[in-house]
Amino acid sequence: MYTCFYARDISRTLLVFSHDYYDDDINDLVQSIDFCKVIQIFYPFSIQTHPTEFPGADPGDCPRDIKKEQALLRKCNNALHPDLYGHYREAKFTQTKHHWWWKANRVFDQLEVTKYHTGMMVFLEEDHYVAEDFLYILELMFRKSQDLCPKCNILSLGTYLKTFNYYTYNKKRTQPYRGGWYPGNAAKVGTTVREGLQASSALREQGSFGSFAGSYSTLSRSQLKDAARRIRATVDVSTLLDQNQKTLRRSPPDLPAWYDRPQVALIGQSAAHVEVTPWISSKHNMGMAFNRTTWYEIVRCARHFCEYDDYNWDWSLQHVSQQCLKQKLHVMVVKGPRVFHIGECGVHHKKSNCESNQVISKVQQVLKVARGAQQLFPRSISLTQTSVIKKTKLRKGNGGWGDQRDHQLCFNMTLVGR
Repeated sequence: MYTCFYARDISRTLLVFSHDYYDDDINDLVQSIDFCKVIQIFYPFSIQTHPTEFPGADPGDCPRDIKKEQALLRKCNNALHPDLYGHYREAKFTQTKHHWWWKANRVFDQLEVTKYHTGMMVFLEEDHYVAEDFLYILELMFRKSQDLCPKCNILSLGTYLKTFNYYTYNKKRTQPYRGGWYPGNAAKVGTTVREGLQASSALREQGSFGSFAGSYSTLSRSQLKDAARRIRATVDVSTLLDQNQKTLRRSPPDLPAWYDRPQVALIGQSAAHVEVTPWISSKHNMGMAFNRTTWYEIVRCARHFCEYDDYNWDWSLQHVSQQCLKQKLHVMVVKGPRVFHIGECGVHHKKSNCESNQVISKVQQVLKVARGAQQLFPRSISLTQTSVIKKTKLRKGNGGWGDQRDHQLCFNMTLVGR
């Protein structure tokens, strides 16, 4: 949340927080945002609000590992519908896919303030860290996509930190000097500086603004409260602004020194490189953006999404692309990522220590290198390569989604007014 504060043009976006857990402290924290327009929406079929009935865990449901023969004898609710691995549903896992599908339907078709928006929608999650030029890059990619890749229907701003390193990416463009990095021709090339929170944008697309949907993972109440406490401890937006002068104060001591000038952005001297490739769920599911045209193609395939036996929304979207869409999903990916994953724990990863401080430090260092090498706010983008399109192997789902009640609930979310 606090990284969005430093993003250029964030003041002309609408930030949509989509929750599957209701907590007053978290809601108040979100509501305190004053650097852009904010709205909160709440997933109405959560485990929290339905703890002992579907879509939560009904006492009459079949245990996960019971054999189908035993389930039929017991006559538990969903005895006829185990998943493709013979397991019965677990509410805490099915909620992830339900919530993603619900919020996408909500912001594109049902929410009054966004249902006529024709621009891009960017999907972020609570454990994503954004660079200060992520909106700038998004708009640049959007403007160039028709020329560089007319078939691209998704833009991707993110990557997982283990798969990318700005040191490697910039080794031909930068050289070390005492105390930092600089481009080899930095002394010869002037820079354009943008100062102040009120500086006007050089890229203003008429009638477009960014919308964001961030989903909360299924965490305990204590974990969520602790997260809210740590966010407050890290940065209190109101304390960064002098209420009389409306100028930025010095950053809290636990933020790096370069955050003292969050709205002073050097304009990069070179082009950002993008790659075009078929959309792959495990690689391009972070910081992804698409518009209403793409959404309508996806939602026409609602049955494929809702009945595919996989509890992951991104694997289900991959299935839609492979089995239903006339024009498969193709993505334009920025090679220098602007969205990073900092979560240490989640649905698929369990650790004894879920603190993200170490990962955040790595991301900050990556961006510091990029900033020193003037790789942020590039003047243009260029297509470096187009991945060879191989015939994609049809995937067997991960299961967890065999219950027909989940199929029906998912499909019902596509009905306007629900």
